[in-house]
Amino acid sequence: MSIATIPADKVETAVAAKDALGETPLWCDRSRKLWWIDVDRRLHQSFDPATGAHRTYSHEGQFLGSQALTSAGSHLLALDLGLHHQDPVRHICDVEREIDNRLNDGRIDARGRLWIGTMDNQLHRPNGALYRVTGDGEVTRLFSDVIVTNGIAFAPDNRTLYFTDTRRYCTWQFDFDLDDGAISNRRLFADYRATGERPDGACVDVDGGIWQAFFSGRRVVRYRPDGRIDTVIHLPVTNPTCVCFGGRDLTTLFITSARKFLSDEQLRSEPQAGHVLAIHGLAQGLPEHRFAMSL
Repeated sequence: MSIATIPADKVETAVAAKDALGETPLWCDRSRKLWWIDVDRRLHQSFDPATGAHRTYSHEGQFLGSQALTSAGSHLLALDLGLHHQDPVRHICDVEREIDNRLNDGRIDARGRLWIGTMDNQLHRPNGALYRVTGDGEVTRLFSDVIVTNGIAFAPDNRTLYFTDTRRYCTWQFDFDLDDGAISNRRLFADYRATGERPDGACVDVDGGIWQAFFSGRRVVRYRPDGRIDTVIHLPVTNPTCVCFGGRDLTTLFITSARKFLSDEQLRSEPQAGHVLAIHGLAQGLPEHRFAMSL
């Protein structure tokens, strides 16, 4: 099988954000805006492609770990270890307490439940876990022994859940029961333990392809559902973090990135570091599901 290789000069800057740690991009089909966060600066951000407007909204706390769309048309924000509804800001629940962790990557399933994980703030201890959170604030712990949660995504047929632990250098897949909200049959999907490469945020396309950013790896790859890579996008930045499909027809791949951990010399040589990048027409994505708020 041949691998399509996309050179870095085909990738454009969508938003010159200069994020310290840009993450979790989502396309809102109601507002027709791209939303994402800067984890370290606790910024919730939007970009309107129709007008070019880039807005930022600051929040209290140490880390803004991830975000999700809600059925009410607002956003769910993961601040430190708690979940909050935005507009108006209202605390929903604490996922964990009294541990040196923070919430990180998450995704909503087709029943409106949030699947979200925690990560070790020191980036090496297996303190984290994966959780399922319902719209009434019920939190269920599914498994532990996680260092850095990332890459949560669901196959289009809602039968498979993908989950990455960036600091274990692996992505797994699980059988997923949509009705019961249960996962089983954990098995390796992609294993980078031999090279120490860091798979990060991910999304799926309409054909079941899994698009994944590689932090410190200067690339995004597409896996076929059978685990084989068929597309590699080379990037003009060292630290891509996450991906989503957006635009009116969901055919623009947006890629967040980070300036964090780069030396001054690297930053001088990478003027697009921390920006939101984009490439058009490689595949079509799926609309994001929304958190089914019931509180």
